[in-house]
Amino acid sequence: MRLISISAGKVAPLFGNHHPNYKSVASAIRKNVVSDLENPISVEITALGVLGDEQADLSVHGGIEKAIYVYPSEHYAFWNELLTRETKKPVDLQRGAIGENFTIEGLAETEVFVGDRLQIGVLEFVVVKLREPCFKFNAAMGYKGASKAMLQSGFSGWYLRVLKTGALNAGSVITVIPGSRETSIAQQNQKLLNNRNQKDLWE
Repeated sequence: MRLISISAGKVAPLFGNHHPNYKSVASAIRKNVVSDLENPISVEITALGVLGDEQADLSVHGGIEKAIYVYPSEHYAFWNELLTRETKKPVDLQRGAIGENFTIEGLAETEVFVGDRLQIGVLEFVVVKLREPCFKFNAAMGYKGASKAMLQSGFSGWYLRVLKTGALNAGSVITVIPGSRETSIAQQNQKLLNNRNQKDLWE
């Protein structure tokens, strides 16, 4: 298990006809890689996440409890195939495209539980909750069904709180320190999916 890349982004207008009330909305979902395996630059990780990263709506992203968004690299094949089929044009998403700060390999939602600690390099984090996709994710992907596809697939990723700050670079090994292991990210995802289906809460 290791960290493949670290990404950060700035708040900017996000366009797309993916919500009845918005034609353009502020978002920092578009992230750029600042450290990867080819160029493993050390990046400062603060209590609020990757130094220089921004969030447009702190009620749903960012802050102490959602400082870092983690996404498994293994899911990219799913998104490239789905978006290529649905948008009728070739899609090859680059790391950070899902809006994540840490792109990782070797660890999935079924194996990660709320309260687990992740030691990445010399830094330490705790798993807080899954990522709940919204219409901004649809707009960023250019596909109105992206949020629904994220929940249906279970490929949601998860948020971390930073326990130990400092410098971190791509290529760092990830070690899981189990917590109480009562609720996995996959179980959280299934519960949210069921609730949205029951209440028909799809954008």
